[in-house]
Amino acid sequence: MERATRIELAFSAWEADVLPLNYARVGSIVVGFWRSTHLLVRAGRLVRTSLCITMVLSDRSIKEAIEAGRIIIDPLGPECIQPSSVDLHIDHLFRVFRNHSQRVIDVKMPQEDLTELIDVGPDTPMILHPGEFMLGSTVERVAIPDDLVARLEGKSSLGRLGLVIHSTAGFIDAGWDGHITLELANLANLPMTLYPGMKIGQISFFEMTTPADRPYGASGLGSKYRGQRGPTPSRYYENFKK
Repeated sequence: MERATRIELAFSAWEADVLPLNYARVGSIVVGFWRSTHLLVRAGRLVRTSLCITMVLSDRSIKEAIEAGRIIIDPLGPECIQPSSVDLHIDHLFRVFRNHSQRVIDVKMPQEDLTELIDVGPDTPMILHPGEFMLGSTVERVAIPDDLVARLEGKSSLGRLGLVIHSTAGFIDAGWDGHITLELANLANLPMTLYPGMKIGQISFFEMTTPADRPYGASGLGSKYRGQRGPTPSRYYENFKK
């Protein structure tokens, strides 16, 4: 048995920091990229523990996953792959809210009539006014396997101008397949132009401890947006049908 001390290999250094001296490591098994199962002795008893470290895919790993067909980003230019993310672009379709015709947003009711779909075309910018909120969409279709999740974030340069591209829904579940709806808001004091095709955000990928037993879209989950194309209105009202 190996005593958990600071002179062990770097792989076991965490033990020296977090385990008391009455622990000893008997053995370890590495599963996948970053799950480590340990057998520990505490007061004469074997104890099994697991160590999981969040792993963000690098540009090399992203390219390998795309080449293997595990990640789909379509269309994809080679200049879009960043050190740990992929740039995404905004489409020419937007959904603006009909504030003048709705008294309240009732989350129990279908929301198709709450917004109006606008197609500005490939060359005309959409104007996002101060304090305004609208839905947009990525040009790209994104699909991920059942053992990856993704995170969408805005571009730093656009954030410095006051643009927010998602309000709460930046998380993308394992098994997702579809275009990503953007929740656009202008926090600045001046109107802002959104040109179709411009870079709007970046998506990064994280590996899970195991593949999901029921990935997004599986029966019984109530997944609402798999396969969506264009800015898709809220379907939250479906939660009340259960």
